[in-house]
Amino acid sequence: MKINSADFSISSPDVAVCPEPNKPEYAFIGRSNVGKSSLINMITGRKKLAKISATPGKTMLINHFIINKEWYLVDLPGYGFAKRSKSERLKWEKMIKKYILNRTNMLTLFVLVDVRIPPQAIDLDFIEWLGMSNIPFVIVFTKADKLKANQVTTNLDKYKKKLYEMWEELPSIIITSSSTDYGRDDLLNYIEQTNKVFN
Repeated sequence: MKINSADFSISSPDVAVCPEPNKPEYAFIGRSNVGKSSLINMITGRKKLAKISATPGKTMLINHFIINKEWYLVDLPGYGFAKRSKSERLKWEKMIKKYILNRTNMLTLFVLVDVRIPPQAIDLDFIEWLGMSNIPFVIVFTKADKLKANQVTTNLDKYKKKLYEMWEELPSIIITSSSTDYGRDDLLNYIEQTNKVFN
């Protein structure tokens, strides 16, 4: 898939005011500081489409971007650590889950995980909830360029072993690096193929 256009559409505080669900949609989520904005910019080929912040927990709304005027890419608030009050974090969690469970045109949720970090309970619990809720998702490992190839393989094997404790069959996995564009074609090919089933 070639990205010809990528434009900001709207920021929404609730799924009820998101754009009409008449186009295929792909949402990106992950723990704070996992590299979500950088990945979105890498996928779209636009360096400043999603705002990158040094402060974890910067994304607080459901951000829609229209791609090729044909499908939506959605930047969801990160979960986990953020310098916000407990009430705010609970509010975000409620908003995120409401979006995930009720957005009828969301074809896949891309769950971002830092490949450098050992399996974390917060990610595993979220992934398990997605499975129990029958939400289609793909695990996207980020920052692969920060490790040697054999380290990526080793860490990935550890993660798969942990997942097998909960899953009989593993979810789809894509490895990426925003710095080198690694995994970009895999993500775009996945979206292109999935778009075909929307109608």
